[in-house]
Amino acid sequence: MNFRRLVAITFIFGCVCVAWLILGSSILFRTEIGYEALGRQVEALWGSRHYQKAPEVSGYLPESGGTPLELTSSQIAVDLQLDHRRKGLLWYATYAVDFDGTYTFQNPTAEMITATVTFAFPTSDAIYDNFEFRIGETLVRPGGGDSRALSRRVEVQPRETVTIHIAYASRGMDEWRYSFADDITTVEDFALVVTTDFDDYDFPERTISPSAKTPTSGGWALTWEFSSLVSDFDIGVRLPQRLNPGPLASKMSYFAPVSLFFFFTVLVVLGAVQGNHLHPMHYFFLGATFFSFHLLFAYLVDHVLLELAFVIAAVVSLALVISYLWRVAGRTFALREAGLSQFFFLILFSYAFFFEGYTGLVITLGSVITLAILMQVTAGVDWDEVFKSKKPAPEKAQVK
Repeated sequence: MNFRRLVAITFIFGCVCVAWLILGSSILFRTEIGYEALGRQVEALWGSRHYQKAPEVSGYLPESGGTPLELTSSQIAVDLQLDHRRKGLLWYATYAVDFDGTYTFQNPTAEMITATVTFAFPTSDAIYDNFEFRIGETLVRPGGGDSRALSRRVEVQPRETVTIHIAYASRGMDEWRYSFADDITTVEDFALVVTTDFDDYDFPERTISPSAKTPTSGGWALTWEFSSLVSDFDIGVRLPQRLNPGPLASKMSYFAPVSLFFFFTVLVVLGAVQGNHLHPMHYFFLGATFFSFHLLFAYLVDHVLLELAFVIAAVVSLALVISYLWRVAGRTFALREAGLSQFFFLILFSYAFFFEGYTGLVITLGSVITLAILMQVTAGVDWDEVFKSKKPAPEKAQVK
């Protein structure tokens, strides 16, 4: 091994990295365009994300005009049932929701007032089954007017407390939110329980964490309880997403240079220790084989299951490397040094992306383990001797 060969190997490594960058960007671009377009189709067929607002109540006094009235209590039950839907080659987190809310408000004055109660639908891109909007004994039915909200005026006697009941079954996508009001407001005697049939829930930005989390047989019961709350934050639940092949393949492509770097390092170091030096052209074909793994995986997922595409790409890549180095450097080097290194750095590192949140830890542990092994293996190596330029042997004089 000499300096010129290291420069050539580095150049080959850089070229493969550029190819991975182009592949990852093209996959990401193709996925983003497809996800947005297909997502709009899923919303049209199933329903969009729900943003449920609390009913608004305002009272009218002849001498003072419109007066906002606060809800004196809110008792809400929400049931979320996850139902992942596939459109084309992408998965979407769709859900069914059952909403049941009972609210009360009071006429705080000593005279009768006319109160206007307004209920805003969580989205106009959805259907509502078993819908009920009742103010006291008055049942409000949709029909005409604004398709985004329902309003009804009711006469409220002095100091009278009125009950509002809202219930419906609907469907949405990605996340569910509940809003107290558009601006900061005071919330009295509030209780909301969201039951889920899934475990991997999350909370959107600018939302309040639940007061209690109780595991159930199929998921969780998330409870928000406040006696007197002042806030402009919402309550929300984000539903778990399934692995989509496009983002996964692009992430694997972007991080692939890390795998190839470790693989080349192991081959260079072990080759130096064992005296089994590979030519830069050998590294060129090995780099192309690593790239073929991600290229094959990226386009196989368009036609087969995600896990099957990964297995096929892994087997093909391993077969190419092992069979090639078997002929170049022998069976032992191909199976033990190259095969194990490829399985560890390429296959296992790539498989770590299936477990979101653990990828960085796996790569870090792999890096530390590799460093420790290489340090122990090369502790007694004379590197000056390894990288010393070899002078060509003198030609023998021809006998005349």
